[in-house]
Amino acid sequence: MREVDPAAILTDAQRRAAETGHKALMPIRGRPFLDYVLSAVADAGITRVTLVVAPDHNALRRRYEVDARPTRLGVAFVVQPEPRGTADAILAAQAWTAGEPFLAMNADNLYPVAALRNLAALDEPGLPGFDADDLVRTSNIPRERIASFALIETDARGYLTSIVEKPGVPPSPSRPPSSASLISMNVWRFDARIFGACRDVPRSARGEFELPEAVGLAVRRGVPFRVLPARGPVLDLSRRADALDVERRLADAEPRP
Repeated sequence: MREVDPAAILTDAQRRAAETGHKALMPIRGRPFLDYVLSAVADAGITRVTLVVAPDHNALRRRYEVDARPTRLGVAFVVQPEPRGTADAILAAQAWTAGEPFLAMNADNLYPVAALRNLAALDEPGLPGFDADDLVRTSNIPRERIASFALIETDARGYLTSIVEKPGVPPSPSRPPSSASLISMNVWRFDARIFGACRDVPRSARGEFELPEAVGLAVRRGVPFRVLPARGPVLDLSRRADALDVERRLADAEPRP
């Protein structure tokens, strides 16, 4: 998001958010993108949320504790002292979960309410498995970007057998349908068993503790992850150029966090 993109069409407020890297606060039709994310979470029946944040998160705290306190869910804050990766972010929230199952998701993706509701209804760890062709067709995600997400494979019972983070080669529409064409969009249902894997996973090639790799470690340790077939759209706000299309797609949305 901080990378300058001369082709990206942004308002002054959007440009300021991009320069600070605050994707969750990127204004979309006058509302922070996170308002839409929290509204979808509330639509899915979830009433308690914690935001895993950097030490400098005053703007987020002011937004959701003072300026626009949500009415349909409670928002707490957990500080991740250093940006050491997504598995480390999950570890930061361990005390907040109090041993209860929980959902985890990115704040720069807007997920379908149905996918969140189905995930919350599980009685075991799990994740949505999105069809790659459907994501390209329904979302603002071009096919080449699919290669930056994790590919997942399942067994005959629909349980996760492997996950490959950032495979680098997007699935082709001409490829025969298979479980390997399912995509993880980094939204999960976890129980307390994930914390040991997050604690033990080694640093990735990027030098971070990656959540998909921690999930793979948990699977190898015998933790089952149910893969729920899911369809888009998933709106991705990871780059400056995404803002205009996301705003267009949310033209009729009225977020109610």
